[in-house]
Amino acid sequence: MNTRLLPLLGAVILPMLSQCNSLEKDIAAINARNMEIAREPRGNYFVGRRYHVPSTRFWGYLRQPGQTWRTAQLVIMDESACRTPDRLPEYAGNPRYAFDNNYEYRVYGKFTGKYGYEPNTNLKLPIFKPTKFEQLNTDPGWLFKPSEKYDKKTVSLRPGIMPLTSVPAR
Repeated sequence: MNTRLLPLLGAVILPMLSQCNSLEKDIAAINARNMEIAREPRGNYFVGRRYHVPSTRFWGYLRQPGQTWRTAQLVIMDESACRTPDRLPEYAGNPRYAFDNNYEYRVYGKFTGKYGYEPNTNLKLPIFKPTKFEQLNTDPGWLFKPSEKYDKKTVSLRPGIMPLTSVPAR
């Protein structure tokens, strides 16, 4: 074999092996979290994760108890019956707006059956009308996978970034 090709081969293969290891760790952590979620008490509520991206009007993700985050929906809140926990005046000098980014809540209410357009992301999102919020966790960690990267400039966290929960055979 040509000895000049060995460093090139190493540069290609080593990152691939590292990615496989990272994927396996993500899958193991997702499976562990899914087992915790499966034990959640069922009821007439949703589990919500506040997800704030500046200049957007969505609230975050909602899923039903016992359902994984893969099933979560990004929603716009209709605050006519109940304000969201961070509802304060929105202006650049207010450091408390969206203070609860990544907090987890038990959210009571219902989907209205209507959709709203979020112009800064070009997304058509379901509208949820909350009646009550209960804070569950102020530091729940990652949302969809442990290696996810939160970006304040774009919607970088979506259920589609979750790997399948089984690793393909090598």
